[in-house]
Amino acid sequence: MSKKIGFIVGSLRKDSYNRKVAENIAELLPEGFEASFIEIGDLPLYNEEYDDGTLETPESYTRFRSELANTDAFIFVSPEYNRAMPASIKNAIDVGSRPYEDMKWAGKKVAVISASVSMTAGVRANYEVRTSLAFLGATVLAQPEVMLSEINKCFDENGNMIEFTKEFLQMFVEKFVEFVK
Repeated sequence: MSKKIGFIVGSLRKDSYNRKVAENIAELLPEGFEASFIEIGDLPLYNEEYDDGTLETPESYTRFRSELANTDAFIFVSPEYNRAMPASIKNAIDVGSRPYEDMKWAGKKVAVISASVSMTAGVRANYEVRTSLAFLGATVLAQPEVMLSEINKCFDENGNMIEFTKEFLQMFVEKFVEFVK
């Protein structure tokens, strides 16, 4: 039986470096692992009134939560905005954590990758995502930590990932696959 790996990308731009990193990782998954990109850009900001019946639950919440429930493990790929995780990822984590009695993160295997054009490689965002998911009961891959600095230099002039970065990500994928099994 195939394992479904959900990719959650914090940068909402179609051609973002984080999306390109996620797409490259998806291509490195071995047989028996299926990549699924989970949309988070259409999720309204979390409001408890969507879950207590005061307001009608948005269709995007229902779709998102269903995708989370039907996914075996997740890879978050996040930029860092203003020394923190992007609001898109925080909102997705919150939407997936409610209603509390049906939390979608508990027991799921998760890896977190950050990528930034800066030298800091999104380290703060990476740890914030890890901390939030661990608090919610996800099992977060501790090693290897993947924080890609100067991500713009990880791609050649044609937009292809350079071999050194691809080899590093291959090592990450092997560890992640072992972790998920």
